[in-house]
Order: sequence, then structure tokens, then C-alpha cells
Amino acid sequence: MSAKAFVDTNIFVYAALQEPGSQRKREAATAVLASPGKVVVSTQVLNEFAAVLLKNRFFDADIQARVEAIAADSALAVITIETIRLAWQVKSRYQLSYWDSLIVASALQSGCAILYTEDLSHGLVIDNSLRITNPLA
Repeated sequence: MSAKAFVDTNIFVYAALQEPGSQRKREAATAVLASPGKVVVSTQVLNEFAAVLLKNRFFDADIQARVEAIAADSALAVITIETIRLAWQVKSRYQLSYWDSLIVASALQSGCAILYTEDLSHGLVIDNSLRITNPLA
């Protein structure tokens, strides 16, 4: 991972869950997270990840430890009112959902060149600077 990369929630979820039939996606997600270089995540990603693990009946202590590990291994993008304003602009310009736009806005503000996610169109380039990459495809 040479360029600064933002990692969306679903990558962490696939790396954490051991769902039947998802081995290939788990391996792809784990490979992204094992790439050299620090990734960027937002406070939104940490909260979404915790919510998915709660839904999947992980123990609170395990969830807390995993969130702390992600935060320690990543650059953290805190969502501010400026992030929210940018998300509305992205939503309008690219016709994305609000939550996806908030992820994109966080990645843009963090100066990322890549956004790893399965939620957006692979290869889409946002504002001539952020390339959407689906490592799970």
C-alpha cells in the first residue's frame, strides 16, 4: 500500500468475521490490512465496526480490544462539521448515499489517494484524487 489509503468498515468486518462461504473475502480483506503503511479510518468506521460486531454477538471486551487495535494501527480521521458539509457536497455531486459520502469526505480530507470499500463503484475517481478500489471483487 504505497499511496495513503482509507479503509471502509466492510474491510474490517470481513477480516473479523468467519462467515461460511466468505473465506475469499476474508483473505482479501486481511491482505489489505496487512499491506505496508498506515491506513486511515474515521470515527464513523470505528463505530460501524463495533455495531456489526455487537450484532454478531461478540463480547464487549473483544469489541473494545479490536477497536483499540484498529485505532492504534491507523491514522484517525475525526468527523467534524467540515466533514459533514463536504459529505453533502459529495452526495449531491456523485449521487451517493449520505453515509458513503461521509466516508468519501473523510478520505478526501485525509489526503487519501485510495478508498478500499465494496460499497462504491470500483474504479470511480472522486474529485480527480480519490480512487475507489474494491479488493473483495
